[in-house]
Amino acid sequence: MAKAKVYERYYEDGVLRLTKKRKKGLLSFFFSRFWILLFLMLLQIVVFIAVVSWLGDFKPAFRVINGLFTIVMLVYLFASDIDASSKLTWLFFIAIFPIPASIFLYYTRMGFGHRHLKESMELLTEETRTKIPQDPTVMERLGAADGGVDALVRCIGRSGCFPAYEGAETRYFPSGEHFFETALEEIAKAEKFIFIESFIIGEGYMWGRILEILMEKAAAGVDVRVMYDGMCGVTHLPLDYDKRLRSFGIRAKEFAPIYPLVSSRYNFRDHRKILIVDGNTAFTGGVNYADEYINRYERFGVWKDAGLMVRGDAVQSFTLMFLQMWNIDEETHVWEPFVSAPVIGGKSSGGFVIPYGDCPMDDYKVGETVYMDILNRAKSYVYIMTPYLVLDGGTEGALKYAAQRGVDVRLILPGIPDKKYAYALAKSYYRVLLDAGVKIYEYTPGFVHSKVFLCDDERAVVGSINLDFRSLYHNYECAAYLYRVTSAIADVREDFAKTFPQCREVTYETIRKEKPGYVFLGFLMRFIAPLL
Repeated sequence: MAKAKVYERYYEDGVLRLTKKRKKGLLSFFFSRFWILLFLMLLQIVVFIAVVSWLGDFKPAFRVINGLFTIVMLVYLFASDIDASSKLTWLFFIAIFPIPASIFLYYTRMGFGHRHLKESMELLTEETRTKIPQDPTVMERLGAADGGVDALVRCIGRSGCFPAYEGAETRYFPSGEHFFETALEEIAKAEKFIFIESFIIGEGYMWGRILEILMEKAAAGVDVRVMYDGMCGVTHLPLDYDKRLRSFGIRAKEFAPIYPLVSSRYNFRDHRKILIVDGNTAFTGGVNYADEYINRYERFGVWKDAGLMVRGDAVQSFTLMFLQMWNIDEETHVWEPFVSAPVIGGKSSGGFVIPYGDCPMDDYKVGETVYMDILNRAKSYVYIMTPYLVLDGGTEGALKYAAQRGVDVRLILPGIPDKKYAYALAKSYYRVLLDAGVKIYEYTPGFVHSKVFLCDDERAVVGSINLDFRSLYHNYECAAYLYRVTSAIADVREDFAKTFPQCREVTYETIRKEKPGYVFLGFLMRFIAPLL
């Protein structure tokens, strides 16, 4: 029997790491895993195009087949349930590159590459649909509140097990630093299990501090599980990082690892952020586990993020969401005793909490449904923080309709972008939103990564869901809907009140003075926005 590889731990500047920090020279940059994978995937695409070109040169009948195939795909496109914005984008590409674009559309729609993943998620959803029963008295009180939230709960409940809870303890964090401090304290209290699901993990001060506690808890017999997205394995961590964690007693997984093979599966990323301690305390929000999220490392000025802590029965929903993702590739699906673990409730914050997730594999666009429900029910105001603004017709219409009927709709977006193409794309919506009465602010100290909705001092959403196509259609996401949770909603309101003065307001004058490069780039990006 081969000996298991022994991994070491390193301390650099007092920070625990499982990999040695290396200087990033040009050679290591160009030969990084990311560029190698990209090169191999592009090579497959080039070979495919070359074959199509060869057929076009040597097969006269190919033109007829090309035309007929294109017509068939256009008919299929317009008869499909693809949203209108995406149809226009696909139409553009099919008109320019008939065969490659048509085949790629068929490839993505037929589920090649992610069919097994979809079947697994459908099985897990059905298996857990009644795992956490809805308390009927809670629904009665929701209905009596006359805010329409009971109807929303029934709607999103069609996509999975997302009950409403009453009397949970909630705490809002206006920054990654506040989130991190409290998360460390709660992890240190763990006695039974710690579940962590994150889009990004990056070695440094933040993850090093958490990792020390996770190793101690695992050694003491606590069930410690860590799951991160496969894209992280390309951009932030070594290929075998999950094995390194497992060597220290931590059960670790990489969701949908990236291999040098073109596959539609890579389009569906696990963008959720969930931390659960003993089934009593859960955290969610926009905060990943890397130093820029707590401003220990500056990338794009001040990093503005937000998070939420929940205590009480509502934690069961986050536990179930985590276990669903964990069990995707497990032969035996284990739910107990985690979902039904005795819950130690905290001090009630009043109101109702509805934790929910969004799966890109089903027909229920839960994230978009919740956001549009808030916009359509708003009476006085809706304040939004989002790092990205990539709108389809429905979401754009809901924002404009709310503003046009007198609702004070305000968007806070980054002042310093992390991705220039996304920044330019967001700006391409500015004029039409201003025309409708929407107010837009750019956070001048740096980058806004918060994903927060606030409405009429009685509704709020804090989670991982951006206001863009990728979050609303392609990613696994999660959030918590707060209704009349007085203390947390007041804290969200205070966060907006403190953030607005730090922003520059977008006006017609600032739009006229916008850099031509951003205007042109935004115009171009609108063509492919639904595919981003």
